[in-house]
This record gives sequence, structure tokens and C-alpha cells, in this order.
Amino acid sequence: MRLWRKFAIGSAAGVILAGAGLFALDAADRAFPPPLEKADLVSAEVLDADGQLLRAFATSEGRWRLKTTVADVDPQFVRMLIAYEDQRFYDHGGIDPWALGRASLQFISNGRIVSGASTLSMQVARLIEPRAERTLSAKLRQLARALQIERRLSKEQILDLYLTHAPYGGNLEGVRAASLAYFGKEPRRLTVAEAALLVALPQLPERRRPDRNLKAAQEARKRVLDRVAVAEAVGDGEAERAEAVPVPPRRMQLPALAAHVAEAALRKEPDVIKHQTTLKKQVQQGLESVARAAAMKLGPKLSLAMVMADAQTGAIVGEVGSADYFDASRSGWIDMTRVNRSPGSTLKPFIYGLAFEQGLVSQETIIEDRPADFFGYRPRNFDMSYQGDVTVREALQLSLNVPAVKLLDAVGPSRLMVRFRRAEVRPVLPPNETPGLAIGLGGVGMTLKDLVQLYTALANRGQPARLGDGVTGTPGKIDGEPLLEPVAVWNVADILSGVIPPAGAPQRGIAYKTGTSYGYRDAWSVGYDGRYVLGVWVGRPDNSAVPGLTGYGTAAPILFEGFAKSGIATTPLPRPPASAVRIAQSDLPISQRRFAVNASGLLVASGREPAPAIVYPPEGAHIDLGASGGDLSPLMLKLQGGRAPFRWLANGKPLPDLSRRRTQQWLPDGGGYSKLTVIDSAGRAASVGVFID
Repeated sequence: MRLWRKFAIGSAAGVILAGAGLFALDAADRAFPPPLEKADLVSAEVLDADGQLLRAFATSEGRWRLKTTVADVDPQFVRMLIAYEDQRFYDHGGIDPWALGRASLQFISNGRIVSGASTLSMQVARLIEPRAERTLSAKLRQLARALQIERRLSKEQILDLYLTHAPYGGNLEGVRAASLAYFGKEPRRLTVAEAALLVALPQLPERRRPDRNLKAAQEARKRVLDRVAVAEAVGDGEAERAEAVPVPPRRMQLPALAAHVAEAALRKEPDVIKHQTTLKKQVQQGLESVARAAAMKLGPKLSLAMVMADAQTGAIVGEVGSADYFDASRSGWIDMTRVNRSPGSTLKPFIYGLAFEQGLVSQETIIEDRPADFFGYRPRNFDMSYQGDVTVREALQLSLNVPAVKLLDAVGPSRLMVRFRRAEVRPVLPPNETPGLAIGLGGVGMTLKDLVQLYTALANRGQPARLGDGVTGTPGKIDGEPLLEPVAVWNVADILSGVIPPAGAPQRGIAYKTGTSYGYRDAWSVGYDGRYVLGVWVGRPDNSAVPGLTGYGTAAPILFEGFAKSGIATTPLPRPPASAVRIAQSDLPISQRRFAVNASGLLVASGREPAPAIVYPPEGAHIDLGASGGDLSPLMLKLQGGRAPFRWLANGKPLPDLSRRRTQQWLPDGGGYSKLTVIDSAGRAASVGVFID
């Protein structure tokens, strides 16, 4: 009985001591947790719209450490890693007793370390809490940390930490950084040879670096492939074939695209690890390659900038802020897409668009290109010569200055600025100046980004898009009235698509305009198809003159090369609206065959205020408004001459309101013949008969 009582007391004491020990261990575990927060210190990444890496930034320690998860790597690599490093990874709790016992016996038998016993959990413990000394106490601490990590994390989370922090030589850490540096690709798809090298390097990363010791890297990879467990993981014959594949002898640079956008993203959200942009990696690579090649031809001190945007969504898909971010001679750190410069002649299409919209001219209207004086302002052409009588189409294609200023004088500079505000673009005027005729030739300040935003309206039937900032801005359509009416937009695109491409550039089905600022300081070219707009600026960041710099000779070739290298297929320009048509000069109304203004700014014919004349639709025209398909589209009515306000009548029935504008919309009741009449305030009238189809 006494023996039994002693046994019971001893057992109880043992249980109490064991419980106390476990409690103490748990308390110690809670009091001294593993420094898992250090594992969160990884490289910041800037991604494109599809999640592809554009640029990475080294950690504060100068390490390339890209966050990596099991989902980011090839499953075969994970199988090979576990087969080589820790075959019982999914079965143990941080320490593998079998491996520990085997390593101990080998050490006792051989007097040296023959094989290690470190599990992946133990290796993670060492990676997040590195120690220089290799002592017994350090090893015991590592064992304890492995147990602590296993208590807190799942097996997949432990693998994620290893994949992120494993050393690969130099300042490379993690499988993604190593794969990008040695293979130039993300590790989602790896060959057996590539996976074996990535398994082998972390054991002795400095000695086995392929860019420093190629032979050691080959031998280490062979040891991995020769392991029976690895051979079973990859399949019959794969290991032998992988051994014949050369090991890459050089380390490549990690992706370093979109320098200015990436810097802006970090400034905007410095604590965020992954920054999503609206850029497309393929487009960005293409534009940057064009910029590098162009910079070599441009010569020293010149920079360039490019912005490519989706006119429908407003997303910036490619942006180059300078010829070379790291080139101090070109002030490459300055983002020239955001700097106000004189836009030269690139605003002329919007002047012509307003003139088309107001019915002042048609494409074949004759306009004079001769010396003119606008109350002391005497514009001259770029080449100092004059063409005489030209059509409006020729005047815009040749970018003649005098005709553009004449049209701006007729439509009004303030009205042009109001239209720019519809696109949320506000050009910068010289101090204490109101909008004047000089804005038509570049007498305002505007950024390349703003210019591209204006041109999105020309690519999108008059509706502009907000570009955002390429990072976390709010791109999208701009609500409100269109910048220009669709018919005017079509006329501008029809003219600009006929401009001859620069020498050596193929016709790509784009409409484009060039511009050169006063004093040869800025060269511009902006082009668009039915979906995308690309703008190019070339010049010196310090705004000094560059003799010989021109939009057509310098910027336009870069524009066409940029479209070609962007990798984006050309989208056809929008089809003409139902009421858009190019009318031959002989078929134009008499009042629209020649454009002229008197000193008061009134359109004149034979030296007096003309009677009103309907310039669209022309007499007898057949106009397809969809009468056979159901709902009709409105018809745009345009007149020239006359004295406001105007009263329109359709088939003898007045339209609702008087209008001071020379344009009006009319929605027919149905198809067939209709008579349209306009009466001005002086009682003069004009009529046309048309057929609605």
C-alpha cells in the first residue's frame, strides 16, 4: 500500500512538473516570440495594369528581396526543393528527429559534419534572425525558433518565407529576384535545369554564384539532379537532360521600367509594397527602346518625353518622362511630360474644328495665305513664305500660320479656351494677359500630358477622357458637353490622316499633327488612331534653343516609331457620322467657297454683310439618318452669313427656339423629302430641300 501511495504521489508530482514545464515553455514562447515582423521588410514593386513587374526598389539594406509565395513559383520547383532539402517537411513540427539522429551519428563516426539536419523551418528561422557564430547555443536557438515558427504559421506560409528570403549571392534574396536576375523571367514556369540551380544556390550562395564561379554552380546543380528523391520528383530521364543545359554565366538587371511613374508611385504611397499602375509592360518597353535609340541620334543635352493613352478609358498605357533617367547631361530626372512648354502648332486642329462646327468653312473652302495684320499682330509662316490661295484642307495639312490665325480670329480665342476647359485642360497664359490670337501658334503653356488629353477627344468622336496620373489617379470619360461635335471631329481627322508621314515611315492609318515652338525650343508630334493617342516632345529641359529642331523632322519620326514598337495593333479611325461628307468646291454654297473677314470680324461677300446661306446639308442631298431602321438620328444644320438671332423652320414648322449660333440640330419626324429654311434678324431667308433616308 505504501508503495502504491509513493507511486501515486510521484506520478502526480511528475504531472505537475511536466505541466509547469509546459506552462513555462509556453510563457517563454509568448515572451520571446520569433521576429516574424522582420520578414515583412521586402522590396517595393511597381506593377503594370496586368500585374507584371515594371520596376523594383532595393530594401533599405540594399537587398533585392521580392515578396514571393508558393503561387508565384513553378510547382515542380517546390517539389524539387522539398525533395532535396526536407523530405519530411509536411510531417514534422519544425525539427526532423530522423535527420537529426542521422547527422549526429555521422558526426560521431566521421569526426566531421557529413550531412546537415536543418529543416526548411530551421532555415527560415536562420534567415529572419541571422547569426554570424556557428555555436551549439546558436543551433539550439535555431531549433527553438523553428518550433515557435511552426506554432504560428502554416506549412505554406513557412514556404513563402523561404521563397522570399533564401540567399542567392550578392544582394539577391528570394526565388523571384534570382529567377529574374539569372533567367530574365518570373519563376512561374521553370525548366528542370533552372529549378535545380535555384534549389542548389542557397546552401553556399557566394561560392556558387554562376556569375562569379560558373564551375561551382554547375557542380552544385548536378548534386541536386543526382539526388534520388529529386530524380523521382522530376520524372525519368529529366535530370540527365537537365545536366546538359548550360548554366547562365551572367546576372541580368532586374526590370527597371517607367522610372518617373515608379518614383511618383512611391512618393504618393511610401508605405505600400505593391503599386498598381495603368501602364502596359509591352507598350512601356517599346516606347523606352524608341526613346533610347532616338536619344543617341539627337545628341547631347536633348531630352524627349512620350505619353500614350487609351482615348476611350483615359488610361495611360505608356509614359517616358525623359530620354534617360540617369543621364545628368540631359537632366533625365526631370519628368518632361508634366512641364509646361509652348505647344507650337499642335493646337491648330481645334481651331479648325471650331470653324467646321460653326459652319464657317468646309474642307474645300478657299482661304488666303498672305501677309496679314491683326491690329498689330502679324503672324508669319514657319518657312517665311506664303502659299497664296489654298483650301482649308491644305492649310491645316501644311500647318500654315496665317489661315489658322484668321480662323481663330473668326471663332474667338476665348471660345477656344472654353472648349479646352471642357477637356479639363487649362493652358497657362503669360502673366496679366487675356486669350489672344497668339495662342493659335503656341502662345500658351501646356504639358505633354494635357496635350494628349485634348487629343483623346479627336480619337473619341469629340468626347475627351481624363488621363489620371498613370498610378492611382481616376482615368475615365469626362462628363458634360463634347469638346467638338462629331462632324467637326471627323473633318479634322479626315484632313490629318492625309498628312504625309515623315521620310522612311510607313503609313499606319493614323491622323497626326506636328508643332515647333518659337525659337526652335520644342518639337512636338501628336497622333491618334481610333483608340490610342501618342504624344511626343523633344527639346532641352532648360528651354534653350536647338537650331534645326522641328516637329516634322525631329518628333514625327519618333511618333511613328513609337506606334510601331508599342506592340498595339492599329485601330481604324471612327467612321464618319451620318451627316458628315466631304463636298467638292464646285458644290459648295457661294458663301462658303471663299473665307474672308472684314475689319469687324464679320464674314463678308462682295464687301457687305452677306445674307444667310445654309452650308449643310446641301441642296438635294440624300442623308442617311437611319429612317429605315427605326429611331432617327438628329441632323446637324449649319449656316454662314446672316445676322443673329436665327429662326429655323422644317417643312414650314418653326423649331422651338431662336438661336445665335450658326449650328442647329433637327430631329425629323420620318423619312422622305423635307424643306429646311433659316431666317435671320434682318428678315433674309435661305432654304434647301433634302431627302431623309
